[in-house]
Amino acid sequence: MFKKVAVGISGGVDSSIAALLLKRKGFNVQGVFMQNWDIRDEKGVCSSEEDFKDAQFVCNKLGIKLNHVNFVKQYWNEVFCDLIKEYESGNTPNPDILCNRNIKFNYFYKYAIGELGCDAIATGHYANSSFGRFLEKYESNKAVKLLLAKDSKKDQTFFLCQVRQEMLRKTMFPLGNLTKLEVKQLAVDNDLERIASKPESMGICFIGSRNFQDFIKEYIPDKSGDFVDINTGKVVGKHEGIHKWTLGQRTRISGLPVAYFVGRKDVENNIIYVASGTDHSLLHSDLFFTGEPHWIHSEPSELQCNYILECNFKFQHTENWKRCQICKIENGLVVKLDEEMRALTNGQYAVFSKNGECLGSAKIKTTPISRFSYDYDVNKYKEKSETEIITEQI
Repeated sequence: MFKKVAVGISGGVDSSIAALLLKRKGFNVQGVFMQNWDIRDEKGVCSSEEDFKDAQFVCNKLGIKLNHVNFVKQYWNEVFCDLIKEYESGNTPNPDILCNRNIKFNYFYKYAIGELGCDAIATGHYANSSFGRFLEKYESNKAVKLLLAKDSKKDQTFFLCQVRQEMLRKTMFPLGNLTKLEVKQLAVDNDLERIASKPESMGICFIGSRNFQDFIKEYIPDKSGDFVDINTGKVVGKHEGIHKWTLGQRTRISGLPVAYFVGRKDVENNIIYVASGTDHSLLHSDLFFTGEPHWIHSEPSELQCNYILECNFKFQHTENWKRCQICKIENGLVVKLDEEMRALTNGQYAVFSKNGECLGSAKIKTTPISRFSYDYDVNKYKEKSETEIITEQI
């Protein structure tokens, strides 16, 4: 049924092998290189130029056409501007999730279907679909599930947790049943060793090798404020901007006998409250709240009936899945973890899975510090009960 497929070619090994497997399956493959960023770093380098050369090398080897499409404006407006607003609000965003939702599984999809006349798209993500890796189980009247990849260490459904059903229904994940080692070996066996030997991209793509704090000051001006010990209420140092710090991060304040870690941000007063020691109780919690959830297939039946949903949770790609219980409240969710986690962070996505399926996600909006009320008159904090916290949220 699906004959013509557009595969997003980034110049990396994963998308290259996705295209190779599609061609072997007999599809009419079109490569698409998406340019999402065009600003050079401090060394005058724009990484997308080198990536495009690698993408062209791959397509020449595979004998497929490479289309170059510019989504710089869309990325700036719908990913990067959101990132800046989040940092200014004291949150820590995840641009990779927004890029997938707003660019790859929106503009790329529409370009492939509408302008190239393709039947479906494909990416090099390590993920699976209930319709099969090559949509061999596709049913036009049936919703599709996003399933975890075979390689649990490489599984990338975390980054796809905001993808909409419309686009997912016509998306192929050729690498879903392969490991990273198998993918690299396929590249070597098919004269793509140059691509297989490239270092894997890590972190936020447009920052590259630059220090984050040096990068972000180009877009958000420095604003000096105080580091305040959350136990004593005393100023222990100075920072140059709340946007440069995230919950749980070590501050490295000079001249102090103990290590301090970010425990809370007071955006209105430009204060960062810090806790001494990496295991301070303020940095750990087993309860948090989210905004409105996005369910990939459908809202789980337990939540539809106002029951508690038992499933798995993570808020960082590299973390292991943790058991949790979820219930609905107005405009969001309450999430109770089976065990405490460190540095649950506002602005990050809480991603949920169950029985090998990525269910969806919701943005974390209330982090562990909300479990404590602080009395600055006596320089002490006390923990609230779960009933008090949930009542306040409702």
